[in-house]
Amino acid sequence: MSDPARLAPGDTAPAFTLTSDTGEEVSLASLLAGDRKVIVYFYPAAMTPGCTKQACDFTDSLDALQAAGYTVVGISKDAPAKLAKFRERDGLTITLLSDTDLAVHKAYGAFGEKKLYGKLVEGVIRSTFVVGADGAVELAQYNVKATGHVAKLRRDLGLA
Repeated sequence: MSDPARLAPGDTAPAFTLTSDTGEEVSLASLLAGDRKVIVYFYPAAMTPGCTKQACDFTDSLDALQAAGYTVVGISKDAPAKLAKFRERDGLTITLLSDTDLAVHKAYGAFGEKKLYGKLVEGVIRSTFVVGADGAVELAQYNVKATGHVAKLRRDLGLA
């Protein structure tokens, strides 16, 4: 196992087109349309406690984030059908995308070696990126905590 390549501010965000929980194909380019910025966050698994907390926090903050010009998209390795159940069960209003082969996770450095309960394992690295309207990474945060992350991100963006 080795550390994944990590993105940094100023890097070009890797392009992607993924399937949403509704079966729609969604691309980074389409999300950036209209001079929007995109918050792309990677989480390990739908319908688990930490991931549910994080998704609900993004949903609760969505109006404020959208008013400030941001679109929010959560990406996991879960299949679209599971993401649809996640949305319905928890009343989520953010965009949920499926990356079953982990290609986009890897392109963003959000899959690789990490510590889990004191052991080195390979898995999803909970990460968040802010992509500017020009397609450049403005903020790259790796190994974020599920609880409290959205509030910290809002502070980092000057939206607290």
